[in-house]
Formats: sequence, C-alpha cells, structure tokens
Amino acid sequence: MTKYLNIVQIIISILLIAAVLLQQRGAGSSAIMGGAGASYYSRRGFEKFLLYATIVLAALFVIAAIVNIAIS
Repeated sequence: MTKYLNIVQIIISILLIAAVLLQQRGAGSSAIMGGAGASYYSRRGFEKFLLYATIVLAALFVIAAIVNIAIS
C-alpha cells in the first residue's frame, strides 16, 4: 500500500512543480508598461484554471503526505 502511495505522491509532486513553473509572474497590463506596478489584475481563462489546479494539487500532496505518515 505504501508503495502505491509513494508513486502517487511523486506524480502529484511533479504535476505541482509543473503547475507552479507554468504560472507567469508580473503578467498583465503592468508588464506591458515595463514595470510591476500595483494595478488590479484578474486571472482569466487558463491562468484561472492553473491557479485552481495548483491549489488542488497542493492540497492533494499534503493529504497524501499525511496519509503516508499515518500508514507508516
């Protein structure tokens, strides 16, 4: 059981790393002007999906880690 849980945790961690690296820092209208101002920016489309996917993957990773500790 722990073998499969370790494999699932590795897969979740790789997906979480990819989701974090795909997010752009400083995107939006402030990047067009050449600076990272404090303007309002709302996420749309794929950025919103990527944000929610990152949150879900992080929660799954924490849950898998807790279950792995409880089983071991």
